[in-house]
Order: sequence, then C-alpha cells, then structure tokens
Amino acid sequence: MRIIDICNALGIILVAFGVIMLTPLLVALFEQDYTSIFPFIVAATTSVCCGLLLQKYGGFSRNFDNIKRGEGFLIVTLSWVVTGAMGAIPYLFFGLSPVDAYFESVSGTTTTGSTILTDFSLYPDIFFFWRSLSQWLGGMGIIVLFVAILPQFSVAGRQMFFAEAPGPTEEKVTPRIAHTAKALWFIYALLTLVEIVCLSGVGMPVFDAVCNSMSTMAAGGFSPNGLSIMGYENNAATWIITLFMVLAGSNYALQYRMVAQRKPFALVQSEEFRFYCLVAVLCSAGLVVALMAGHFYGFGDAVRESLFQIFSVITTTGFSSADFALWTVAAQTFLFTVMLVGGCAGSAGGGVKAIRVLFCFKYLKREITQIIHPQAVLPIKIDKKSVDSDVQRQILGFLLFYLVLLVFSSLAVTFIEGDAAVGLVGTAATIGNIGPGFGEIGPMGSFGGLSPLTKIIFIINMIVGRLELIPFLAMLHPDFWSFRKA
Repeated sequence: MRIIDICNALGIILVAFGVIMLTPLLVALFEQDYTSIFPFIVAATTSVCCGLLLQKYGGFSRNFDNIKRGEGFLIVTLSWVVTGAMGAIPYLFFGLSPVDAYFESVSGTTTTGSTILTDFSLYPDIFFFWRSLSQWLGGMGIIVLFVAILPQFSVAGRQMFFAEAPGPTEEKVTPRIAHTAKALWFIYALLTLVEIVCLSGVGMPVFDAVCNSMSTMAAGGFSPNGLSIMGYENNAATWIITLFMVLAGSNYALQYRMVAQRKPFALVQSEEFRFYCLVAVLCSAGLVVALMAGHFYGFGDAVRESLFQIFSVITTTGFSSADFALWTVAAQTFLFTVMLVGGCAGSAGGGVKAIRVLFCFKYLKREITQIIHPQAVLPIKIDKKSVDSDVQRQILGFLLFYLVLLVFSSLAVTFIEGDAAVGLVGTAATIGNIGPGFGEIGPMGSFGGLSPLTKIIFIINMIVGRLELIPFLAMLHPDFWSFRKA
C-alpha cells in the first residue's frame, strides 16, 4: 500500500469534514447562542489543519486512479476513526469526558444511536443538531458523500465506495460511481426534506422535526427529546416516522429507480424487500398479541406501538415510542429477534442485513433437499438470479465472524460489568448499530454508567459493525500491512 495515497485521501476527507462541521454555526447564529460557536470552530479548524498536514506529507497529490482494494479498506476505516475523533471535539467543551465524547461521536457517525447522556436539559440546541447531523452524514456514508461532492474521487472512489457500502452486493444505479453516489444522496436528501415537512405539519417543532428527520433517514435514532419520540405524545408523528423508517431500511438504489427512473414497482419486485417486510409484519403481529396479553395497550395502540418499535429495531434506527424495557419478556423477544435481522442491503439500516438472512434460509433449504437428492444441481437464487459462489462464501464468512465477534465481545463485557444482559444485548446493539438495548441501557437508559473499558469495546463494535466486518477482517491478515511510500 502506498502511504502517500492514503495520507492524501484521508487529508482531503478531513478538510471537507472540517468545513461541514461549521454547519451547526447556523443554528447558533439563528438562536443567538454565540457561546456555543467556539467548540465547533475549534473542531473544524483542527480537522482542516490535520487534513492539510496529511496532504502536505503526501505531496498534495490528486491522482487516486490506481488505488488498490486494500488501500480503499484502510482509507475507509481510518476515515471513520478520525472523523469520529474530530466530531467528538465539540462534546469536550460541553463537559463530556474524552471516552464519552468519542463514544457519542462514533455512535452518531455510525448511526448506532447509543448515548451516554442522562440529562438532556444540560445541552443547547446546537449540541443536538450536531448529534443528528453527524448521524445523517454517516447514514448514507461519509465516503459516499465525498465521492459525490469531491472530483478527486470521481474515478478512484470505486474501491472506497464498495468498502463502505452496506450489504454484500455491489449495486450501481448509474455507470459512473460518482454519479451513483450523487443519485443515492439525492434520494436520501429528498426523503429527509419530505419528512421534515410532514412532521412540521402535524405539530412537531421545526427544530425537532429537522433533527428527528435526519436521524430517521440515517436509521440513527438520536432525538433532541430525552424521551425520544415518546416525549412528543404525538400519534400522527409516530405513524409518519414509522413510514420513513421503513424507507430508511430499504434499498436506496431501488428507491432512486422508483423516483428518478419511474419504475414504481422496483421495491416490491425485490425479494429482499418482501422478506424484510414479511419479517417485520409477522413480528409486529406477535408483538401486538404479547402487548395485549400483558394488558399494556388496546388493539389500536398496540398496533401502532408494535409497528413503530419493530421497524425501529429491524432498521436499527433505535427510536422509542414507549419504554419497551418495561414490557414482558415475550414482547422483548420479538424485538431481539428482529435485532438480528437488520435492514436491506444498500439502505441506511445496520445489522446483519435481510438479504444475508434470506440467503441463509435458502442455503439451509438447499442443504436439506440435497440430503434427499444428492445428485441434484440446486443453485441458490435471489431475484431469479443465481448467487455466485464467491458471494456465498463471503456471506457465510461474514455470518461466522459476526457470530464470533458477538460471542467474544459479549463475554468480555459480561466479565467487566458482571451483567450478562448488558454483555449480550449491549454487544448486539452496538455491532448491529441499533442503539438502545434493554435494562439500564434501554430506551430510557444510558450507556453512561458503564466502565470506560466497556465503552471502548462498544466503540470498536460500532465501527466494525458499520463497516460490516470486511475491512476489519482484511486487517487481520499480515499481508495487509505492507506499506511503501511511493
């Protein structure tokens, strides 16, 4: 790997990220909160200066046409690590410790939505705007954003684009990768704007509508309200957010085809989307029964709360319309089930991804059939297309390592915290970029009371989970770490 290319690419990203970090100043100026401007100026300046220093070391080169796959993996991973660090700087000025600030920042950019905050009244609006904006930037992908807006990456962005892209498929909506990035960001921004208008129209304050909409479309879950969506006591807003969570967990490339290419059935023709909806609807139905059996709600309220919470968890958004930590174990079981599924490939949702779970069912079905008919040739097909053997191997490898990381992280946290529930649920929530868990780290709880070492483990989980393990696994091989300056 060429160190110069890595430094230059990372430097360009840091400079651009620093400029974006000035955006929250508009909120401070509008609200005349001038004391909150300084933290973001410091953070933006630090990011720009670090970026320029890296570019200086790399000779300010703009030629990334020959970037290799391994270099793309490293650039993407380092981008998430260092932008998380830059994004944490403003939090330091608001009284958060370095570990807590980095945890909150990484939770934002990876769209996890886990928080260490306990008292939301201590922080100004600019603080909450940055939390939601950081999620919005990370929802579609920091690298995808810069491939879309920076001409330096118009050709070389392919390796980085697919290193960051969520899901096992490399789907493009246009022949050029830069145009694909622009198309994805177009539909992403359009849906965000529509949701802002809808939420404002049903009585949610405009500032809250903006923050919640950015967090919804990013499948992030940070809200300026300490009680999340439950705090608004607005059933219409709950239904609107449910709808947009469904879209946030759906493939954005297919949504672009629906809107821009006038293919209205692009989504419903996707076998993955139908499977994703089927799992959500069946679990919602089961949850309705569990809630009514536990005498929590009547039928209408149970349907609303079930659909909201199931889609909040399956899309890994992490919003809460109720404190589900108080629900029965039977009800929580349905939430934990969809926690292990996730959104669609190419969506803002995290988790394992519905397409991988669908593949597993088809794979198991084929193996059972093969026992009865050992000579039969039975290709696995999704959307009437055979899944290549290379993709099959990658999916099975992903699932195996996902399980290994889940087990070891759970054991480590359980040992540190002395609580198996925090270990298992906290690990599943952070690796899957889901956000809240159950108990003390539930929807009305906080990760703030955990030990610093546990928070560091969860920070690693969030980054590795957002990058879907592949760059992380590549870095475990000794041959990956072969550098040359030119």
